[in-house]
Amino acid sequence: MSNLPEVQEQPQEQAEMSFLDHLEELRWHIIRAVLAIGIFTIAAFLFIQRIYEQVILSPAKTDFWTYKMMCKLADMLGTQGLCIDSLPFIIQNRTMTGQFTMAITTSLVVGLICAFPYAFWEVWRFISPGMHLNERSVARGAVFYVSLLFGIGITFGYFILAPLSINFLSNFTVSPTILNEFDLVSYVSTITTLVLACGILFQLPMVVYFLTKTGLVTPDMLKTYRRHSIVVIFFLGAMLTPPDPFSQVLIALPLIGLYQFSMLISKRTYKKMKAEE
Repeated sequence: MSNLPEVQEQPQEQAEMSFLDHLEELRWHIIRAVLAIGIFTIAAFLFIQRIYEQVILSPAKTDFWTYKMMCKLADMLGTQGLCIDSLPFIIQNRTMTGQFTMAITTSLVVGLICAFPYAFWEVWRFISPGMHLNERSVARGAVFYVSLLFGIGITFGYFILAPLSINFLSNFTVSPTILNEFDLVSYVSTITTLVLACGILFQLPMVVYFLTKTGLVTPDMLKTYRRHSIVVIFFLGAMLTPPDPFSQVLIALPLIGLYQFSMLISKRTYKKMKAEE
């Protein structure tokens, strides 16, 4: 009976040390992820002028790749309505620290985008050891597919959503006597918000895949709540994009397509699970 307290205290001590070890491991994963973001951020800041000229300000120029492709499509269809040959606005800086602040903000966004695959890999390295063997097999390739969808979303936001939104907002006027002179902060915030929002929202197929694997979602459930999901998609588009209906519709349409694609993924995954059972 005298040895009973020692037997009871030993597992508690081991559990406490195990928890602290997990916290220490998580801390180092976070440090490495933040360090990678910081390295890319510093590198982007060193080349910030080139990034602004060739990346950030490019959608505000009529020789941007998207506008060129739209003009070629207009020539093929025999209509000039699709060709964008003018963007009637200028970008101004109205605050003393505006350009420096935007340089830091842009560098941080570029660093986050470039380091995202590695940062997610670090997070995944911390999560995966706690999974069961069958859960690891289910989640195999998660880093690749998450990074791929993130890259597709970023590309869509930059080459499709951002230039079309800029064209719409710059040409929309309530009176021809009012000139569009956009503030640098407003312009950069619009570009970065649209691009990052697309990168995040394009993770929908992976989310549906994992929810289906865990049994929280079924294909019939997705089909039943399709109309509700469309409302949620438009709500997310309103929350994550600038407050104009054009951008919200532009980001909602591909998300509806992704939802349909996610339904196919869920259906295929569900059939495979039933076959294995």
